[in-house]
Amino acid sequence: MFHFAFFLREYKKNTDKKYLQKFFDYFFRQIELSLREIGYGDVSINKKMKDYINIFYSILDKINDWDNLDNEKKSEILGFYYKLKDNHLEIVSYFDNFEIYLSKTTLKSFTKSVINHKF
Repeated sequence: MFHFAFFLREYKKNTDKKYLQKFFDYFFRQIELSLREIGYGDVSINKKMKDYINIFYSILDKINDWDNLDNEKKSEILGFYYKLKDNHLEIVSYFDNFEIYLSKTTLKSFTKSVINHKF
């Protein structure tokens, strides 16, 4: 979910809102289909999807100002969702690098399944 949150955060700046909404819908539809394949029933799926979407929006809200946060605050945010006990700067660094990667990569690269880039 963090990856997708950073993804939307980056591409919402320069991308048509309707296109991103379709992408968002597709992403969560794939999660729903995966839950169905596992064998969850309709009631369980609806509850889980509601939880996932709420968590996703919570993540989006917390990373909205990611560029202006210090490493300690970033670590707290990641620690909350990943249930980390310590300050893990490696994970903060990973998401900082992921954000840089996204900024240098076009959305078309992802949507056309043409990813031949390295961090």
